[in-house]
Amino acid sequence: MRWSQTLIPTMKEVPSDAEIPSHQLMLRAGLIRQLMAGAYTYLPLGYRAIRKAAEIVRQEMDKAGAVEIFMPALQPIELFERTGRKEAFGNVLINFPIRRKDHEVHMALGPTHEEVVTDLMSKLVNSYRQLPITVYQIQTKFRNEERPRFGVLRTSEFLMKDAYSFGTSLEQLDDAYTKMYDAYCRIYSRCGLEYIPVEAESGAIGGDASHEFMIPAENGEDSIVRCASCGYAANLERADTGRQQPELADAGSSTELKTVDTPGMGTMDAVAEFLKVETSQMIKTLIYLADDKPVGVLLRGDHEANEGKLRRALEVETLEFADEETIKEVTGAPVGFAGPTSLNCKYVVDHDVAALVDAIAGANTLDQHLTGVNPGRDFAVEQTFDLRNAVDGDPCPRCEEKMEFVHGIEVGHVFKLGTKYSVSLGAEFLDEKEKRHPLVMGCYGIGVNRIIAGLAETCHDENGLIWPMSIAPYEVELIPLNVKDEVVMQEANRIYNELTNAGVEVLMDDREARPGFKFKDADLVGIPLRIVVGGKGLKDGIAEVKWRTGGDAERIPLADAASHVVGLVQAEKSRLASG
Repeated sequence: MRWSQTLIPTMKEVPSDAEIPSHQLMLRAGLIRQLMAGAYTYLPLGYRAIRKAAEIVRQEMDKAGAVEIFMPALQPIELFERTGRKEAFGNVLINFPIRRKDHEVHMALGPTHEEVVTDLMSKLVNSYRQLPITVYQIQTKFRNEERPRFGVLRTSEFLMKDAYSFGTSLEQLDDAYTKMYDAYCRIYSRCGLEYIPVEAESGAIGGDASHEFMIPAENGEDSIVRCASCGYAANLERADTGRQQPELADAGSSTELKTVDTPGMGTMDAVAEFLKVETSQMIKTLIYLADDKPVGVLLRGDHEANEGKLRRALEVETLEFADEETIKEVTGAPVGFAGPTSLNCKYVVDHDVAALVDAIAGANTLDQHLTGVNPGRDFAVEQTFDLRNAVDGDPCPRCEEKMEFVHGIEVGHVFKLGTKYSVSLGAEFLDEKEKRHPLVMGCYGIGVNRIIAGLAETCHDENGLIWPMSIAPYEVELIPLNVKDEVVMQEANRIYNELTNAGVEVLMDDREARPGFKFKDADLVGIPLRIVVGGKGLKDGIAEVKWRTGGDAERIPLADAASHVVGLVQAEKSRLASG
């Protein structure tokens, strides 16, 4: 492709509304343009990269034994109502009624396709002899993102690969899950990404187990807890800690339990400041509704509750903060003054609470708190749990070394769904004894747009993008320095044709522009290899070949330039393909 014949609107200045490097560089390098908040047009360079990433995904899905289908983006709202996800998605689900002749039809734009694919399999699969099977698609998804930001990292419309496995047993699910997990590792390696698989919560998708695939990035919105010693990694919602139930620190403390007035101080920080103590010396008492029953949760004042851990500790399906009326009923006080000493409900205790001595807690009375509170003496502690978010320096649950936090960009997620959707939608199979059972499912998603944005975020320097060969829009950029010089263009066109005939993707900058201008644009768009023809090199009979990642240019005889570059391209593509 010749630069003059395509559309690459590069920008010299950083756009004022672009917050992070990937957004800035994708705009400046002419990959994308915004239509409205959360919706982008992919221009030629950006779309070529997207298509290459999608093709790598497709190849690895096929290699893992999945078969490709294509499902409608329009979905009947009834499917979401049957699985309960209409409420679970809330405002994120884009849904609307339309008129068809004399009646109204309520539809949704697919945020994912669990309902559609399960409904499909309920009609096509009947016998265990048809299982296991994994199907996938690469399809546009729609979600009402209320705060679209960071360019294509958080949008309302995006390209996603979603795969779904169906089997007869947990063993078949485990096998499909492992194949998809391994395929994801190959995909990200081939795309030239540094990635971390992390344990994760399933969220609105549902299911029993899941892993996210994260790109470590300073501007990543997700928090990853990981152990550098053993490799354990989890997102903040799922991260366990290696803390164990401690001995009660001092249930026999001689400090007297006292009531102190704390007028109008219904927050931890306000009480801590008033009593001149750290929040780490306080007990935070939260009241939840767990499967619609009130329960107290006791944490150290400087810690945050982890709802996934709470659900598992309480063995409940639903969990939400209690309303003001329930809080007053179980504590006897309004919000902000709950404490553990006289709760009128069951409660669970985090490990760290049991280690507190002479703590401060709510008195279950308006405008009052207690000092000198000791677990085991002033309230019963029979068992403690890991109930809070992990913090920097917590012990690893596997090896007890200290863990650290890093930020990451999620580019993929795999789930063991079990029978959540198959039961709701009646997707069953007959076993060898003619008995019916629900299909056992898994779900596996990759954000194709996020692969490109993640690369832009992590693979760049002060001059622009640095593409890996595997998904670069073009593999080679050819720069004739003076397009008005017949000899320069004769050599440039010869090299261009030889490379193209050898299957190398070439972008030739045939614009009438100064060399410095072309070099700056070349650095900005980040094509991996650069060939320069002209100037002193032409007089010496050589072309200059240089990698985008730096180093000195190689001086290659003009006659050998094309074959030399073909070898470089093939070697680099082979390296990435091998992982």
